[in-house]
Amino acid sequence: MIVCCTRQCDHCQLPIGPGQRWVREKIYDPGLNGREASYRHYHAELFTGQERGCWEQHQMEREIARTVVRAA
Repeated sequence: MIVCCTRQCDHCQLPIGPGQRWVREKIYDPGLNGREASYRHYHAELFTGQERGCWEQHQMEREIARTVVRAA
């Protein structure tokens, strides 16, 4: 039996296809479901014409949000 799990990028919302490199981010949200972790998936490689991949863009947006919170 072959099981295939289609993953979707949490940044661009496009499917992560077979053979594409991807990153999994582990998220702990105690208010959501106790102590169990959930995961977000991101494309690791650049698409044609992109300066940053989905994972890199996500990291940058997170850092900008963290900086804004500190400045407030």
